[in-house]
Amino acid sequence: MYAFSAADCISPAMERTKIFLFRPFKWSAFLKLCLVATLTEGSGGGNGGNFNSSHNSGPSSLPHIQFTPALIAGLLAVSLLAIVLSFVIAYLITRLRFAYFHCLVHNLREIAPGWRIYKEQAARFFWLNVAVGFGFLLVMVLIAIPFAAGFWRLFREMPAGGPPDWGALFSLLLPLIPILLVFVLAGIAMNLILHDFMLPHYALENASAGEAWSAVWTRIGAEKGAFLVYALLRVILPIAVGFAILLILIIPGLLVFGGTAIIEVGLHEAFLNASGAMMMLGFLLKFIVGLIAFAIAVLAAICLQGPVSTWVRQFALLFYGGRYPALGDLLYPPPVAPVAPIMPVVPGTPGLV
Repeated sequence: MYAFSAADCISPAMERTKIFLFRPFKWSAFLKLCLVATLTEGSGGGNGGNFNSSHNSGPSSLPHIQFTPALIAGLLAVSLLAIVLSFVIAYLITRLRFAYFHCLVHNLREIAPGWRIYKEQAARFFWLNVAVGFGFLLVMVLIAIPFAAGFWRLFREMPAGGPPDWGALFSLLLPLIPILLVFVLAGIAMNLILHDFMLPHYALENASAGEAWSAVWTRIGAEKGAFLVYALLRVILPIAVGFAILLILIIPGLLVFGGTAIIEVGLHEAFLNASGAMMMLGFLLKFIVGLIAFAIAVLAAICLQGPVSTWVRQFALLFYGGRYPALGDLLYPPPVAPVAPIMPVVPGTPGLV
């Protein structure tokens, strides 16, 4: 397979995505593949959830909680359950990554074969991700310890109900900016190396972590510029496409969900003074309307994010396939040389002994 540059991979990746998802087009297969692509690729961004509650007063207004042994045990049990569920979900998503890799490489629409074939490789790759993640987290904690001590000292010295020392606060925050930037870039690089480059070695060669890393690092060292351009496009292009889709869908989204909000308000007003069975009917109708709106949002997200996520994976496969023959030969099988027909031997033919 020819070694495409990162820019040259964009158009072939789009073509392979169209063929894979739409030729022939079946709603059931399309939704299934888009769901798997969305789960395994997502939007490429972090789960930047907002965990900060609104603070209307100083630390003295925080509620006083008595940490009884029963409460501590309950918190520990909930935390342990959350950790176990996170590991299970991460493992299942890893299995799906390998299954979707199998689908894209072999142009198949069945998830089950890849799910079965790569069970062992997916398990080892999952634990590699866990080890890398914990190592990354440990480095972050070690670097954050000096800053945490400074923030704790500033918090302790802050007057009750008064503002913090803004000068001291900024002096603590400014050195964190370049450190956070380095961590973000390192996290992106680790994600690309693991999922775009090392995963094919796990799948196709049953390689160990060391073998996969050595093979990837050798290729990166040979083409540093090409891999750097790939990393930039790999990050920027999905964000640009997502932003374009968002702009296109603003008006339809406002119409759909604005209409839903109007219906919800109308139902609320209609059943405002209801009681008994009528009150339950109003609640049920509002729940159904909300559920329909949520289903439409989820369906739209899958139908839009799925093709983008599939294109991202095709883009990664085409770029690395040109540098990894085992992968490239599956994406573009080399032509088979025609075999000359064997002529029958006729007794008495001149030249034959």
